[in-house]
Amino acid sequence: MLLAMKLKAALAVAALASPLAMTAVTPRDTAPPERALTALKAENFPYRLAGDFSRDGKPVAAPLRQMRLGSSLGIMTRQVTAAEYARCVADGGCPRIPQASGAEDMPMVGVSWRDATAYARWMTRTTGKLHRLPSDEEWVFAAAEKASDDALPLAGAADPVAAWIARYDAEASRERPAVLTPQPIGAFGRNERGLQDVAGNVWEWTDTCFVRHDVEPSGAVRVTNTNCGVRVVQGAHRAYMTDFIRDPRSGGCAAGVPPANLGFRLVVEQERWPELRRMAERIADKMLRSL
Repeated sequence: MLLAMKLKAALAVAALASPLAMTAVTPRDTAPPERALTALKAENFPYRLAGDFSRDGKPVAAPLRQMRLGSSLGIMTRQVTAAEYARCVADGGCPRIPQASGAEDMPMVGVSWRDATAYARWMTRTTGKLHRLPSDEEWVFAAAEKASDDALPLAGAADPVAAWIARYDAEASRERPAVLTPQPIGAFGRNERGLQDVAGNVWEWTDTCFVRHDVEPSGAVRVTNTNCGVRVVQGAHRAYMTDFIRDPRSGGCAAGVPPANLGFRLVVEQERWPELRRMAERIADKMLRSL
């Protein structure tokens, strides 16, 4: 009797936890542009870990891992435009900041991580669906062939000074974007997953914090410091920016060529309460294990 009751309860919770099918999201003709999403099914992909890595006090290259997202991903097909951000400002949800253009077809640039997060929160309140910045892993997955594998050379890694100079030279020699001024949406084409303007001349904020790691002899990676005042930005190459910086050329970036412009696109959860679903999944799993 007790076993049957547990089984019924677990099945009920599991039904609640069942995620919505992530099929392609096709906006209606009357839907506002910001609702244009690309739905990506989870699959394996190569990912070079973000942050700084060292072994025995000496810098080493970041490990390359095969990863898979925990679930499918719904992400904006294009970057947030200046006109869309202006609507958030007008509604009191976002800080008013200088912007390059109010045109519908221009990406919003000159935004900090804090500005982008404010817009995501406003969109969540406005639509009832969770909007958030992608993690670095999600961005790399969505960027596909446009993602840069920034395994910078660490020649002379036995000498920390020589290693730092080698990394500085490699970062400083990165190719600068041919065009620095933000271009209309679609100017840089689509990647193989259907996203527009990935790795063009607008770098995109992620929600990933800057982390330092120690690589142990076994190959295991141990976090030694997490700094969420600095976030990962992604574009033609990965960079790390202080969260309040709006103009990357004014500072707040690691050594080397800074991003040309700072903008963003958002991940959109298809459920109103994704955390409730995940909690329900964990409860169901524990109940099933106890049967």
